[in-house]
Amino acid sequence: MPDSSSSLPLAPPSVLRRLAVMLYEGMLLFGVLFIAGWLFGTLLQQRHALYLRGVLQYWLFFVMAAYFIWFWSHGGQTLAMKTWRVRLVAADGSAVSVLQATARFLLSWLWVVPGLMLAWRFQAQGWMLVVIPAANVVIWAGLCWLDPSRRFMHDRLARTKLIGVPDLKKK
Repeated sequence: MPDSSSSLPLAPPSVLRRLAVMLYEGMLLFGVLFIAGWLFGTLLQQRHALYLRGVLQYWLFFVMAAYFIWFWSHGGQTLAMKTWRVRLVAADGSAVSVLQATARFLLSWLWVVPGLMLAWRFQAQGWMLVVIPAANVVIWAGLCWLDPSRRFMHDRLARTKLIGVPDLKKK
């Protein structure tokens, strides 16, 4: 693993590259959550989707939190971040602590939760169930243009940043 404290400053990845990481992360996370859900259903003999539904939701949230917090605080990269050569570091360039990783995970839910809450509050139906949460995502992503280094708001609040990792194979 290359030393992230080298004398060369590492540029932040582009907004498009960060969004691509998020998309790829979603695909990989589907597999992780599928296995976790299968284990839950098998071990607890869940024969109906509504049986222990709330417990399953908490379990999947815990699995997702453990996945991200572990990888971010142990090397700063998930599998998707390694593929796209992106690393999470603290704002000062040091390794991310468990507390910072936890804060970043919880704050990242602001990408979707406010939009879902608004849709629920206004009893949205039809296309509005898509438009309101999608508008939340667009607004949250657009806030990165207010930051000089183009950090997303959850990174700013958690005092973390993403950096590009140089491709060692090109050298």
